[in-house]
Amino acid sequence: MKDTLETNLPEETGKLDETKTPTEMPEHEATAQTEPNETAEADTNIAAGKLTKEEILAKLTELMGTPAENSRGDVEGLKQAYYKIRRNEVEELKKKFIADGGEEKDFTAPADETEEKLKELLAAYKEKRAAALAEEERVKAANYALKLQLIDQLKELSESQDDFNKLYNTFKEIQQRWKEIKLVPQEHANELWRNYQTYSEKFYDIIKINNQFRDYDFKKNLELKTALCETVEKLGTEPDVISAFHQLQKLHQQWREIGPVAKELREELWARFKAASTVINKRHQEHFEKQKAKEQENLEAKTAICEQIEAIDYNTLKSFKDWDEKNKEVIGLQEKWKTIGFAPKKHNVKIFERFRTACDVYFSKKNEFYKTIKVEMEKNLEAKRALCEQAEALKDSTDWKETTDKMIALQKEWKKIGPVARKHSDSIWKRFITACDYFFDQKNKNVVSQKSVEQTNLAAKKELIAKIKGLDENMDHDEAVATLKDYMAEWNSIGFVPFRNKDKIYKEYHEAIDQQFDRLKVDMNDRKMQSFRNNLSEMTSGEKGKGRLFSERDKLMRIYERMKNELQTYENNIGFLSVSSKGGSGLLKEMERKIEKLKEDMALTIKKIDAIDENLE
Repeated sequence: MKDTLETNLPEETGKLDETKTPTEMPEHEATAQTEPNETAEADTNIAAGKLTKEEILAKLTELMGTPAENSRGDVEGLKQAYYKIRRNEVEELKKKFIADGGEEKDFTAPADETEEKLKELLAAYKEKRAAALAEEERVKAANYALKLQLIDQLKELSESQDDFNKLYNTFKEIQQRWKEIKLVPQEHANELWRNYQTYSEKFYDIIKINNQFRDYDFKKNLELKTALCETVEKLGTEPDVISAFHQLQKLHQQWREIGPVAKELREELWARFKAASTVINKRHQEHFEKQKAKEQENLEAKTAICEQIEAIDYNTLKSFKDWDEKNKEVIGLQEKWKTIGFAPKKHNVKIFERFRTACDVYFSKKNEFYKTIKVEMEKNLEAKRALCEQAEALKDSTDWKETTDKMIALQKEWKKIGPVARKHSDSIWKRFITACDYFFDQKNKNVVSQKSVEQTNLAAKKELIAKIKGLDENMDHDEAVATLKDYMAEWNSIGFVPFRNKDKIYKEYHEAIDQQFDRLKVDMNDRKMQSFRNNLSEMTSGEKGKGRLFSERDKLMRIYERMKNELQTYENNIGFLSVSSKGGSGLLKEMERKIEKLKEDMALTIKKIDAIDENLE
């Protein structure tokens, strides 16, 4: 008879500790443990980074035909991949908009029909998942009722005096049906299992089962449960803590499905299985405690960023420079936010909403400021257009004295007017200076020839060159430098020379000066500055000197901005170089040399601009 009977008999558990770890609980309670972030699952389930938006929508449409509980991670991953592509597209459109001359504040992302389709699919999936969960709850309730009926049948069976073979076959049918019924409400799982175990064990203890059959059954069950113990013990060293935990749940289900062992071995074998399970449960718990601590750190870091943006004093932001500096700070905080991981789940949405609100307030204030400035710039543009019209009306005048005074007055008035929009700045300035230059060119053509004076100046400059070349070499260094500067100042005080001699005499002068500066080891930037001041003296001469100074100043400002952008590019790129990489050290040194050279050139350019401003005052 025993060769034809199943031997998966339930184990006696009357002495088990009721304060169970998650793995000691029935399957439905054990599997309800905390899961890792669903976004991590999505990342491993879908290589979405290689899909287009249309392929993502196609994948989502395909997933709508699969069970909602099996596709949740994939749906989330596809959603994140879509919005990553969408953000990149918007960034590219914004860059093109700005490159085409648009202002960043005026940019509006165009609508995307695929996004509406995405939202429809996600809404449909949400409804489908809700329906699946509702159906699952209905099935659990029905299963609970069925298992209560099986327990009642098992209770009656354990008290019956019918033929053993009939009782045992009925018992095996109850066992099989119990295994087939899966999900039940979590709050009833433990009670159901205890009652099932109690009456199963009572059946074995009360009914007079053949000892030989019991020994055979116990031996087989002992082998199976010992193998399970060994498997769980190996799982204790599994590197993937989450995987080990999920495998453990399946092994506990297998343990429950295996029948009992000999009574004297039950407690010892269960203790071994329980101890191995505790190791895995502890590692699992520690993993999520660390994750929880990290999420708390992330929450604190994100809260600090929110507080920093919320604390901005908008009353102190009065100029473009103030807003530009503050904008860099806010953009930096946004970049920093992206590097911080998730906050605790109950705070994650709230802290993001707080961050987004703080940023929205900042950019709203910034837009208000720029709208106000835009109105002022329009007024400035109209004022400068009016000055252009006046200058154009005067440019053909031959009343040199009176018109010169009026032109200089117009130039002073121009300087008092504030900035205009960048797209109009060059054109309006060119229009104004063209009118001014035309008048002064015409005036210069009518000035009495200065040939005799120019010949005198030529002789004076030749004499000065001789003095520079003959500078006493035994003279004290500082005294020699001071004497050279006096000679340079004297050179600047001498007027024009004949045009045909201009380049030659200027070349002789600079060769003599450079020779003495080389001997005295004077810094090259100091030489350049002295040379620039000489040029300024020539620029300021003549009726259109002011116009030349303005033009030179604008040119230097553009050069400075170009060097500033170039310096920023070098400083950004240097962060990607590694000294340890092949050729990294040489590239790093070359990059550092270029950065230092740029900084020196920028400092010299600022000095030149300051020198021009001194002449304009």
